[in-house]
Amino acid sequence: MPMAGYTYSFDHAHLLGIEGLHPLDITHILDLADRYADATRAGQRADPVLTGRTVVNLFFENSTRTMSSFEIAAKRLGADVINMPVANSSVKKGETLIDTAMTLNAMKPDVLVIRHSASGGAKLLSRKVDCAVINAGDGTHEHPTQGLLDVLTIRRNKGRVEGLKVVICGDIAHSRVARSTTMALHLLGAEVHLCGPKTLLPPGTDTWGAASATTDFDAALKGADVVMMLRLQMERMDGAFLPSRREYFRYFGLTQERLALALPDATVMHPGPMNRGIEIESAIADGPRSVITEQVEMGVAVREAVLDLLAGTRP
Repeated sequence: MPMAGYTYSFDHAHLLGIEGLHPLDITHILDLADRYADATRAGQRADPVLTGRTVVNLFFENSTRTMSSFEIAAKRLGADVINMPVANSSVKKGETLIDTAMTLNAMKPDVLVIRHSASGGAKLLSRKVDCAVINAGDGTHEHPTQGLLDVLTIRRNKGRVEGLKVVICGDIAHSRVARSTTMALHLLGAEVHLCGPKTLLPPGTDTWGAASATTDFDAALKGADVVMMLRLQMERMDGAFLPSRREYFRYFGLTQERLALALPDATVMHPGPMNRGIEIESAIADGPRSVITEQVEMGVAVREAVLDLLAGTRP
């Protein structure tokens, strides 16, 4: 809690990760995102706080869901949005990330939203440009807005974050979502347990704030308030991490029988896209305890809040 007489202000120039944020920063973003989400549900138009601003979506990896979410959020706030078709750009002709950054910087955008396959790509870009940079996923490092929207979804459904038991199961090793969501939940007082095959559990998850990392999914599920499943990122697996997908589902797939081990009102989440029948049964993904579509909705609200804080309410 802030001290008496203390006035909080969000004073970050960029959003490169959850790491480096204070719990007050996260709460401030979530509170603002809450207001944007409620306004949208009420059919109210957001204040055009980004009128005259330019937001560039620079995606070196394909992600229709995340790019569309940032585009909708920026346009709701009145910004001009440019989606960079990297597949057809000079990057494919040998231009480096630094060259691209310097070229874009000369165009004077207000916000650069970047997704890159290299961990640290967003941080490198932020050092070369004069505008705000938002990390939309860098390698296997972080995906901060996904972490924030996951926490917002949990808070809206459970009424709190502190004291909840959250189980995150799947491809932890290749998941930037797992890192960002775990860190954000830990900062707000949740107890996070990571689960997956030994080959997909990286060392050092305790530094993210995880309470445990286990290969026993059934044991982890006992008493869980929230169960989040992660996609198997086969495109990032350079080697034999799994004997088979059928074997994976046998031990780590979320079934009705397994979900019964969690609390009766446990919430089910997935950052998407889902591999049905491998990570999660369709009956659960589409069932009453699933908030997967709400996560998508909250993604737009969180990105509205972040864009507002970084570019809308600043000189």
